[in-house]
Amino acid sequence: MGMAELERRKDEKIDGVIYNMSPAPSFQHGIVNGNLYAIIKQGLKNSICLVSIENLDFKYHPDKNDDYLCPDIMIICDRKHLKGGSYSGTPKFIAETLSPSTARRDRAEKKDIYEKAGVEEYWIVSPEGHLEIYYLREGRYVLEEGYILQNDMEEEHYNAEEQISLRAFPHITMTLQEIFEGLD
Repeated sequence: MGMAELERRKDEKIDGVIYNMSPAPSFQHGIVNGNLYAIIKQGLKNSICLVSIENLDFKYHPDKNDDYLCPDIMIICDRKHLKGGSYSGTPKFIAETLSPSTARRDRAEKKDIYEKAGVEEYWIVSPEGHLEIYYLREGRYVLEEGYILQNDMEEEHYNAEEQISLRAFPHITMTLQEIFEGLD
C-alpha cells in the first residue's frame, strides 16, 4: 500500500454533495465490519458473488449522475457492473455499521437510497450490540428483525446464540455473538 492509498480520504457523494467520511470511525466499527466480512466471505467461497468491506463505491443511479456511497459491507453478484473501484449494479445485501458521525445518514438518506436502488436486504448494525434487518417488500423497506445483544446467560432474554441468516444466501448464518465478537 503506497502512501497515496493510505491518505485516500473516504467520502460519499449524495445529490452532488460530497460528504467527507472522516474522522475515521472507531475501532469498534472496524471490528464489527471485520466480523461480518469474514463470515460472509467464508460463506461465499466458490460463489460468483463477492463481498466488499468499506472499499467499493456504489454508484446507485449511474444513468443520472456520478453520486456514490461507500457501504461498509456489500455483496454483489453481477461482476459486469464492476469497474475500477466502483460498482453500478444492484447489490444483493448491504450492511452499514453506525458511527456517531454517520448514524443519521445511515438511517435516513442511505436507507432511502438503498431502498430505491432495489437492495433487497439492508442491515443497520451498531457497535453497541444492536442489529436491525430490513427487507424490501413491494419496493419499501420493512423492519423484519430487531435485536439487542444480551450475552449474559443468566438473563431471560439471552440471545447471543440466536442464528441469523442472509435472505439471499440462507446458507450464510451467524450468531449475534459472532457479529459482535471482540467488542467487550
